[in-house]
Amino acid sequence: MTLDDLRVFIAVCQAGSLSAVARSLSCSQSAVSQHVRRLEREIGLTLVERQPRGVAPTDAGAILYQAALGGLASLDAALRHLRELRDGDGGTVKVTTGGVTVRHFMPDAITAFRGRHPDAILDFRSAHSTGRCLELLHGGQADLAWITLGRPFPGVQQRPVIDLPWVLVVNAGDPLAARRVVEPEDLRSIRHIAHPPNSASRRRLEEEFVRLGCTPSQTVGVADWDTAVLLAELGVGHAVLPGLPRLALSPDGPVRAVPIPALSPITVGWAARQWNALSPLAAEFADLVAADQARFAADLAETPTGEDTSSR
Repeated sequence: MTLDDLRVFIAVCQAGSLSAVARSLSCSQSAVSQHVRRLEREIGLTLVERQPRGVAPTDAGAILYQAALGGLASLDAALRHLRELRDGDGGTVKVTTGGVTVRHFMPDAITAFRGRHPDAILDFRSAHSTGRCLELLHGGQADLAWITLGRPFPGVQQRPVIDLPWVLVVNAGDPLAARRVVEPEDLRSIRHIAHPPNSASRRRLEEEFVRLGCTPSQTVGVADWDTAVLLAELGVGHAVLPGLPRLALSPDGPVRAVPIPALSPITVGWAARQWNALSPLAAEFADLVAADQARFAADLAETPTGEDTSSR
């Protein structure tokens, strides 16, 4: 069993096709098959089986795939970190997260990191959900994932950074805009702008609605939180969002953010395959973001309920 055998096997499981892997590696299909057969001979079990279209891992193959994926991802990361140590300050930190969270959670940390390490590269990979971020992380395509924390994910360690209270974002002319807080009974009648499908925030919010017995009707779905704010401004509906650090809603602006204390806060933070195996650059960037959010949380704790914090 060689590393090349495992890499080819992983590629076959992901592509579901021997010929596709052969094309990507610029080799013959028989060469790809030899890698898989060598693993099967050594293990003594069939790892992939033919299907009407392509191939798929057997139960034994699925076990090996998950183990090999995490192991090779960690090995590749370690080798890259060793090259960074050998070559100096330069290096790459690969981060995966949702499309708008970089703007809301990381701009100050990015500026500080770039000032300290001008030769380092921050490589951001957008993903549509926490689940997809964790898949990219586990597969070695990212060093860090900024996610909504919740259910455990095999081979990944999660670290909470900040709890965000929920707010109702509404057009300034809406009757609810004048409230200091929004109560559960108010939520029953709102025109709810739903979060992206399959997102952790949507699942958490729907669970909270059920808990409070106040599930509102849905008017439209959106791809990200910023779009939800825009639709609320246009009067299309009401957006129930986490109280983001850079929501940027001024007291005299076209929209208001009204706290919803009955909804349990949502926790966001970092995930990594192994914290103690992160490169020094990745660990430093994670710490910079966490420090920024700690300052925001301290400001939020000192702000009376319902007071705007966008200028802080």
